[in-house]
Amino acid sequence: MSKRKVLIMGAAGRDFHNFNTYFRHNKDYEVVAFTATQIPDIAGRRYPASLSGSLYPNGIAIYDEAELENLIKKEKIDEVVFAYSDISHQAVMGKASRVLASGADFRLMGPKTTMLKSKVTVIAVCATRTGTGKSQTTRRVAKILQEQGKRVVVIRHPMPYGDLEKQACQRFASYADLDKHSCTIEEREEYEPHLDQGFIVYAGVDYEKILREAEKEADVIIWDGGNNDIPFYETDVFITVVDPHRPGDEIMYHPGETNLRMADIIIINKIETSSPENIEIVRNNIQKINPQAAVVDAASPIFIENYEAIAGRRVLVVEDGPTLTHGNMAYGAGTIGAKKYGAREFVDPRPHAVGSIKDTFAQYTHLTNVLPAMGYGARQLRELEATISRVDADLVVIGTPIDLRRVLEIRQPTVRVCYELQEIGEPTLESLLSRTLGK
Repeated sequence: MSKRKVLIMGAAGRDFHNFNTYFRHNKDYEVVAFTATQIPDIAGRRYPASLSGSLYPNGIAIYDEAELENLIKKEKIDEVVFAYSDISHQAVMGKASRVLASGADFRLMGPKTTMLKSKVTVIAVCATRTGTGKSQTTRRVAKILQEQGKRVVVIRHPMPYGDLEKQACQRFASYADLDKHSCTIEEREEYEPHLDQGFIVYAGVDYEKILREAEKEADVIIWDGGNNDIPFYETDVFITVVDPHRPGDEIMYHPGETNLRMADIIIINKIETSSPENIEIVRNNIQKINPQAAVVDAASPIFIENYEAIAGRRVLVVEDGPTLTHGNMAYGAGTIGAKKYGAREFVDPRPHAVGSIKDTFAQYTHLTNVLPAMGYGARQLRELEATISRVDADLVVIGTPIDLRRVLEIRQPTVRVCYELQEIGEPTLESLLSRTLGK
């Protein structure tokens, strides 16, 4: 039989993992190309030969997803593998329709095909959408385990936006490591809070190699998921976080619904800022989809330095980029904090946006009086800095997981909003983890 020619649709994350775990040494297939979307400037690269294996001595080309139909026809593709996350079920089938109409099969790869087995305990923290509160949940779980005397290592879902060869297996134990690896804002937002609590973080491209390195210094590995992707590793405890600010999304997005169905523990986060009606919608969907799961109610209380500076001010709010963009949120913790403490006006940054920041607003039209902290590279970082500088505001409210003042020069006065996970009532994460891991 001739090899089946494959194209993998991705966003510099699960696409590479699916290739590494299933296709890299599989002589029944030929992966002709990757396509890329969601993340700026990742098309036009190559998946390097050093990571591709002996079957691909020249590496593999990465194209923009807009070229999908042309690639299928030009390369006579037999099968297209869909491999990225935080996309509605309807949109997934829209992609499938494009593929089928072009003459190829459409495929989703599941846990059995792509999950790796660890030698140590693995706890996964996943979600039904981007921006539900995975990061603070991971920090809470890590702290509980640390207090129980466990050696905890965090493995973060991939964000390889630079040199893929150099990023194959990255270990972060200090801020110096972030500088050494030239981390973007998005990477720093995920790694810095763990480093602040004293936890080692691994990330990169080759998650088999990453797992084996992390196992050397861990009793427990916490999989810190990205977007709403499913874990790369087989799990002993599967935690899924849901967001009642977006009720119904937990059963309408891929692969968030998969995470909801697989979960041992489901956390309904942001209880304190959501309406009772929305919370009830989420509870009912959980009961229908996964009634066996333990459900934890939780809040993400905010903490603001110098909060009194907000009252009566015209503010520019800068929020976490992915939460606002493909997470489809129109606000975040910064907006909630600024409202709570009496901001007089939320200044619209759109007229002042430059370069790719302007392009972001054109693509995500639901954004108005809030600025997404886009920073996928040095150029975009400077454009974000320039956009903030051009805005006539009394105060900049930083609602991102990291302190942007460490990587940007901000001329206006600033305050920063922080947040952590806090369980409400019973059961708690501590009691559930003790019970589950005890078994």
